[in-house]
Amino acid sequence: MTYRREEHVLIPESDLEGMSVDTLAVRAGQIRTGQLEHSDAIFPTSSFVYGSAAQAAARFGGEEPGNIYSRFTNPTVQAFEARIAAMEGGERAVATSSGMAAILATCMALLQSGDHVICSRGVFGTTNVLFQKYLAKFGVKTSFVGLTDKAQWQSAVRPETRMIFIETPSNPLCEVADMAALAKLSHDNDALFVVDNCFCTPVLQRPFEHGADIIIHSATKYLDGQGRCVGGVVVGPDKLMEEVYGFLRSAGPTMSPFNAWVFLKGLETLPIRMRAHCDNALELAKWLKGQGTVDRVFYAGLPDHPQHDLASRQQSGFGGVLSFTVKGGREQAWAFIDATRMISITANLGDVKTTITHPATTTHGRLSPEDKEQAGITENLVRISVGIEAVGDIKTDLQRGFEILENYRQGTV
Repeated sequence: MTYRREEHVLIPESDLEGMSVDTLAVRAGQIRTGQLEHSDAIFPTSSFVYGSAAQAAARFGGEEPGNIYSRFTNPTVQAFEARIAAMEGGERAVATSSGMAAILATCMALLQSGDHVICSRGVFGTTNVLFQKYLAKFGVKTSFVGLTDKAQWQSAVRPETRMIFIETPSNPLCEVADMAALAKLSHDNDALFVVDNCFCTPVLQRPFEHGADIIIHSATKYLDGQGRCVGGVVVGPDKLMEEVYGFLRSAGPTMSPFNAWVFLKGLETLPIRMRAHCDNALELAKWLKGQGTVDRVFYAGLPDHPQHDLASRQQSGFGGVLSFTVKGGREQAWAFIDATRMISITANLGDVKTTITHPATTTHGRLSPEDKEQAGITENLVRISVGIEAVGDIKTDLQRGFEILENYRQGTV
């Protein structure tokens, strides 16, 4: 039996002008085929066919738009790119094989030997390694400064500075950057301002509205939300993204169609998930502050957080990640983590399942002792990515850890 495309049925193109991020998360970017499917289609194909040799030549030569090869053109990936670009309010997005690939592609496309980057210390440990070890091999120098210290940012600027790179809130201490001030510093010095928006997502924070030139995500985290796939994405002006796309086309750190489809499904529930994460994290942070074996809680939603007011202005929510220091050192932190029975011991974050990790030996374990000290990554620091389980159940599980810490305090361990 032969099946024909339903091309005689005309479906009006969606008009999403002025729609909220909640609606864009569900509707933006869908590429509907002739089969008129309601859900997003997946195109697990390596290549595409042409009607003639002339058409193939036109596609490869850029004279005719259309798909060529899934390393750099795939409809499912393009749908994900269009959706996240719409949600962030950017002109164009380029999807990559991981969040780190997104950072690498951005730097390789837009920097050259002799350029200088200023990066906040409180970034993901592997981001630090990428700048400090690997990009340095190609003549790109990086200075690391305190995220909230304006004087350090100003004094780090050089004539060859071409990029300022930050995560806000930071990982794992939840420091918050003044994006407008850093955008001005960047642009006054002819540098690009790049913001890793992984912790907040476009639901809670819109860096372009505060002067960012480029936004980067590890889609592995909240954009997916269920720990299923690895991916990344870069969002920015079409002119800059064309360079990033060119690197992707040549070097190939490409997002797979299947992963893009999973991320599309994740985006559909992102707004309601982020609000649930925020609600649980705020309640948990307040509860942690009342524990006698906790020295300090790091969460911008707490009124005594140094950047609480700034976060309240820049963000519509405080996110789902928090960290805290326990009384003691590595031994006590590990014992606390090991006492849990529901929470997942894993370094991933942004999952609907609550996760717990020891940053000094996992996410930031590759940093030198000096770099850890400067970044505030202490041996008694514990990070929690708060999921959407019943918050009472999360507290019950963590209470097992506090009972162990109390035994340490009393000298019975």
